[in-house]
Amino acid sequence: MDTLLTPDQLLDHWLGHRRLTRRTIEAFPSDDAFTSFSVGEMRPFAGLVGELLSMSVPTLTGVVSGEWPMEQATPPATRERALARWDADTERIEELWPQIPDGRFQEVDTAFGQWTMPVWELLFYVVDNEVHHRGQAYVFLRALGVEPPAFPDRA
Repeated sequence: MDTLLTPDQLLDHWLGHRRLTRRTIEAFPSDDAFTSFSVGEMRPFAGLVGELLSMSVPTLTGVVSGEWPMEQATPPATRERALARWDADTERIEELWPQIPDGRFQEVDTAFGQWTMPVWELLFYVVDNEVHHRGQAYVFLRALGVEPPAFPDRA
C-alpha cells in the first residue's frame, strides 16, 4: 500500500500554512486594524489568532502525551505580541512533532474531552481551521485596502 503522506510531509504542509498565516498577521496596517476591525459578524483577526494559538500546541501536546491541556483563546493585544507567540508556538510544534509515537496518527482519541476522532483528523482539523480563519483575514485585509499575501506562496 502506498502512503499518501509521511509524518514529515504533513508537518511541512502545516508549517507552510503557518508561514502564510504569519505573513497575514504582518499585513495588517495597524494594531487597531488587527485587534478591532471586523466585517459583518466576524470577530477581529486578533480573536481568531487567539483561537488558533489555543489549538495548535495544545492539540499537538495531546497527540504526543494523550493529555489534552485546555488553553483560553485570549486575543493578542498587538500584532507584535501575536507574531512573537506565533513564532514561539511554531518552534514548540517543531520540537513536539518528532515525539509523536509510532502508530499514533491512526489511533482514535478524544481531544479536550469533546472531539473523538483519529489523531490524523484532529491534526487536519487544526490546519483546516487555520485556513478558514486566514480566509476571514483576507476579507478584512481587502476591506482595509491591503492586498493579502499570495495564497500559494507558503515558503
